[in-house]
Amino acid sequence: MTVRFAILGAGRIGQVHARAVASTEGASLVAIADPVAEAAERVASGYGCDIRTIDEIAASDDVDAVAICTPTNTHADLIEQFARAGKAIFCEKPVDLDLGRVKDCLKTVEQEGATLMVGFNRRFDPDFRALKKAIDEGRIGDVEMVTISSRDPGAPPAEYIKVSGGIFRDMTIHDFDVARWLLGEEVDTVQAAASVLTDPKIADLGDYDSVNVILTTAGGRQCTITNSRRATYGYDQRIEVLGSHGSVSAENMREANIELANADGFHRPPLLDFFMTRYVAAYANEIAAFVAALAGDGKTPTTGHDGMMALALAEAALRSVKEKRVVHVSEILDDA
Repeated sequence: MTVRFAILGAGRIGQVHARAVASTEGASLVAIADPVAEAAERVASGYGCDIRTIDEIAASDDVDAVAICTPTNTHADLIEQFARAGKAIFCEKPVDLDLGRVKDCLKTVEQEGATLMVGFNRRFDPDFRALKKAIDEGRIGDVEMVTISSRDPGAPPAEYIKVSGGIFRDMTIHDFDVARWLLGEEVDTVQAAASVLTDPKIADLGDYDSVNVILTTAGGRQCTITNSRRATYGYDQRIEVLGSHGSVSAENMREANIELANADGFHRPPLLDFFMTRYVAAYANEIAAFVAALAGDGKTPTTGHDGMMALALAEAALRSVKEKRVVHVSEILDDA
């Protein structure tokens, strides 16, 4: 079985997924849709696929699945459109910036019996998967504390920040998903602190650039997340999990895994400096997992529920900052 894909959106992340689809056994890229003709043509010429409109793709008999890589404010509408069109759906996070809208969208997906996978690529990173495997095999005992460091080399452009939903919904949301995945229990409470330390213009946009979050499960397990929009030394992505019998960690990826020692001291190559280089394998692996799910029982490894819960944690973190208190996740879910 070959899963025939169309990609909606030929921007940066659409190009990443075009490459992933083209390199995945059992998948083929049939069509690309983007209102910017030059962007669509770039993907079409690079991968030998058609340029079609979104409505044409929805009506196409030769498309089995779509990858939604359009702006966030279009995601929920497109998920519903393609659920009704009988297509399998892979959608970049988040489903929407409004939790109530996410709930409504997921109801439509359920009613239509559609397959939906939300793109949390970090679960598919080889190092992070090896870390999770060590946990699942009981090699560190029961999980007690998780520490996630996630720092960008620099902030995105102001125009992106304006529509991103803010650092918790845009950046930390990846770490919220990883935290749920590693803790093995749903998060009960969220406590967050946020500041603007790298660029005062970010404050003018109503956002933050430096945040710390403490998540606690009902069983008492904890996760600490630290995010910054400025890491002068590269793209900083680390995880440590402490268990009752030991710990397991995943370190940063570098341009080469070597260490040079001479009279000037010890030297290592720089970190990879962007998510598109750091997570190349992760993006390929998540598309492969989506294809495997379609060829199997249709159960995707990251679901609409995962997308909803990660957004709920983001909302809880933002409320914690604004109200300067610990927030129960149930408050957020009940209010949506």
